[in-house]
Amino acid sequence: MTRVASYGAWESPIDARTAASHDGRPEYPGTVGDEVWWTEPRPAEGGRRALVRRRADGSTGSVLPAPWNVRTRVIEYGGRAWAGTTGPAGGPLVVFSHFPDQRLYAYEPGAEPRPLTPVSSVGGGLRWADPQVRLDRGEVWCVLEEYTGEGPSDVRRVIAAVPLDGSAAEDRDAVRELSDDAHRFVTAPRLSPDGRQAVWIAWDHPRMPWDGTELKIAEVAEDGRFTGARTLIGGPEESVAQAEWAADGSLLAATDRTGWWNLHRVDPRTGEAVNLCPREEEFAGPGWQMGARWFTPLETGLIAVLHGRGALRLGLLDPATGELTDAAGPWTEWAGGQLTASGTRVIGTAASPRTAHEVVELDTATGRARVIGAAHHDTVDPDHLPDPGERVFTGPGGREIHAHVYPPRNPGFAAPEGELPPYVVWVHGGPTSRVPLVLDLEVAYFTSRGIGVVEVNHGGSTGYGRAYRERLRGQWGVVEVEDCAAVARALADEGSADGARLAIRGGSAGGWTSGASLASTDLYACGTIRYPILDLYSWAANGETHDFESRYLESLIGPLAEVPERYRERSTINRTDRISAPFLLLQGLDDVICPPVQCERFLERIAGRGIPHAYLTFEGEGHGFRRADTMIASLEAELSLYGQTFGFDPPAVPRLELTK
Repeated sequence: MTRVASYGAWESPIDARTAASHDGRPEYPGTVGDEVWWTEPRPAEGGRRALVRRRADGSTGSVLPAPWNVRTRVIEYGGRAWAGTTGPAGGPLVVFSHFPDQRLYAYEPGAEPRPLTPVSSVGGGLRWADPQVRLDRGEVWCVLEEYTGEGPSDVRRVIAAVPLDGSAAEDRDAVRELSDDAHRFVTAPRLSPDGRQAVWIAWDHPRMPWDGTELKIAEVAEDGRFTGARTLIGGPEESVAQAEWAADGSLLAATDRTGWWNLHRVDPRTGEAVNLCPREEEFAGPGWQMGARWFTPLETGLIAVLHGRGALRLGLLDPATGELTDAAGPWTEWAGGQLTASGTRVIGTAASPRTAHEVVELDTATGRARVIGAAHHDTVDPDHLPDPGERVFTGPGGREIHAHVYPPRNPGFAAPEGELPPYVVWVHGGPTSRVPLVLDLEVAYFTSRGIGVVEVNHGGSTGYGRAYRERLRGQWGVVEVEDCAAVARALADEGSADGARLAIRGGSAGGWTSGASLASTDLYACGTIRYPILDLYSWAANGETHDFESRYLESLIGPLAEVPERYRERSTINRTDRISAPFLLLQGLDDVICPPVQCERFLERIAGRGIPHAYLTFEGEGHGFRRADTMIASLEAELSLYGQTFGFDPPAVPRLELTK
């Protein structure tokens, strides 16, 4: 029987513990002989990432017990942290980065992991990403990030070779540097099939990798060092996101020189680039992590690609004809940067609005795709899951705004006649990023209780071409704030949402937008601000963030030396007199990207103003929450805030104490 209760007060089988236990997704699949390995989150085990192995017989299991944590801190956002091959003894040989000490370890099942790299006491130490095992050379090639001082920007990055015999475990000098450190950032070293040339991607401050990168090429000397490095393609206004060698020796690269990341064949001698499939679609994405792969050449000459406008699909591209054939299957979103291949098999991670991310294998010989790992299983009745829709809204000046709308849904409850639901605007991080339309039990936690959610891929998001993502150039704190407000108002105007019960929430860059929105408009009744930027000037000028994003604001706001007042004027910390809505502030105490001092200074400005608020901090959490107990406390506190603000009593949730 359907019960009548106010939106927000509905009882739900999706509690915070259920949502937290399914947070995260499998990442970075790869092959080791006939086996497929990948990493998975373990929220109940301190938030570590476990290495998982699928044997040839189909059985799967975690490879290493806690506390082993396969994750790298290179550029703080990490990336591919492991690689494997068939070792000399015929079994798997895997190399991985262990999060607590950031050393590289070699592991062969049946033995304990053995360290390959030393520990450095200087600053952030030595960090490694995108390892590639080269048995013929007895080495692991990877990106080395080396701190040279105690400051967050006292750092250099090179392509390096680490001996597999362990001789560098206590000796930094035994690590050979293959490239020089002429560029601030390097990633994705790739060796040509004949072993004579190598390519990699490089860029420098103040550019971010989606602004402009260079595809470098060099000859490989007998000892493996790169000589005669030069730039093939790319520059300040061209982003080369990925490059790979095909089996026939041709060089492929994803570059946005057309305004979209399209796949090109590049002449290694002249740099002449031919677009293999000209489309107003993306065949790559933003380089937030090292070692991402959106395409991979196959032995048959075809190229497995992720492509699309907004959502990415898996397809097979014939470079000779430009014909592109999509893989069949129920998945509507393939995770960007997660592609790998072996023989006729292509492996990635994919999801849909009703299924979480799974490890999926496509057999290109038969065209059959199947789930081989992290298979989705319904933990609750699917009728309690949201039924979202993809929408395009109209913003200021008629500009289009992409969004996903998740109306409330619970088969056991209905609202009183005439009552409209509250809605929460969710703002993704980045901001040069995109939120996918896939099952997220955190969203279902709210929608199953009668609270609608709308995820906004505002101007500045990726997936819709370079012009769309450059809408934020100099306009961060303006365009995305306007876009989120336009979507919220449209939902209220059309009668989908209660205009008096709107909220906004976001983390990182989304936390910035949430705070800026509360200080810019009275549209929202409350807000949840997670690990945010609140003081632009200090974040940029006083070294309050890490090296990778230390100059990011020069494109989002403007050059600090030229427009310092713009930094101060837009900062939420300097606009606290305009905030009147209650808010919840959530912060990890180990966050080096958006450190707690940002929140602390903001709260000093708020003190005594009579605004109901709460500030929850979490030991051991960095940028983004990974531990189950943290996620449970955060979700329950957020729901309590909405209950107190919107006028309902959420069942079985501790009351959040708000201070003024």
